[in-house]
Parts: sequence; C-alpha cells; structure tokens
Amino acid sequence: MKIYDLHTAREKIQAYCAYQERCHMEVKMKLKSWGLIQEAIDLLIVELIQYNFLNEDRYACSFARGKFRIKKWGKIKIRTALKKRDVYFKCIDLAMLEIDDKTYLNTLKELLQKKNDILKETNLYKRKMKLISYLVTRGYEYDLIHDALVELKLF
Repeated sequence: MKIYDLHTAREKIQAYCAYQERCHMEVKMKLKSWGLIQEAIDLLIVELIQYNFLNEDRYACSFARGKFRIKKWGKIKIRTALKKRDVYFKCIDLAMLEIDDKTYLNTLKELLQKKNDILKETNLYKRKMKLISYLVTRGYEYDLIHDALVELKLF
C-alpha cells in the first residue's frame, strides 16, 4: 500500500501507534512500507514522540511485563528481544525493573516443577540437563536455575 499524502500518513500512523505500544523500529518499518521518503518518516516520528503516541520507555516496560506474565520469558530472552528491536539500553534496564524478583523466582520454580513432572527421562543426569536446557532457552539465568533445582530438591 502506497501513501503519498503526509496528512493521511499522519492519521494512519497515529492510529497504528494508538492501537498498541510500538517501538521506533516498528513505526519506521511501517512508514517505509508505505513508500514515504526519509524526511517524511523523520518528521512523523518526531511528531509521534512529541504527542506521546510513541514512547520507547513505555513500550519496553509493556513488552517486558507482557512477555514475562503471558509467555513466562526470562530476563535474558526479554532483553535480547528488546535489543533486536533497537530499543535503547536505558529503556531496557528500566523495563527489567518491571519484573518483580520474587515473582520471577516463583515463575522459574513453577516452570521447573511443571517440566519435571512431564519429563519421562529416567537418567538423572540427562533429566537435569533437559530441565536446565529448557529454562535457559526460556531466557532464565543459569545460576538461578541451579539454585531452584537445589531448593526444589530435584537433584
């Protein structure tokens, strides 16, 4: 879809940003897909920031809360996903504060227990490696996984 009119592009991109939180990269890609020139893209992004349609801090915090609460991602995976979206490091650090440490550890233990209950592996070493591998791919820190394994007396 090509948009040649700046006024139309402004209305559409405001609606796009109002629908859900967006990062700068997503908005730039959307505007480029509409065939807008770089100067128009820059102008619209400045306006979106100015009128608070686009806020990287708000986006990062919302993203972190959602991925942790709904998908149960760990901090490493969330951080990596935000970096891929070119979110500033300060915003990423702020977003990590949205995740309560106690809730984070409880979620880790809950995931560990659930995975342990469904694993059919009888070899204890292989079982432990599968549990660790599962949680590392979910984005959890190795030292926390190890401490949880010990605390839950799984090994």
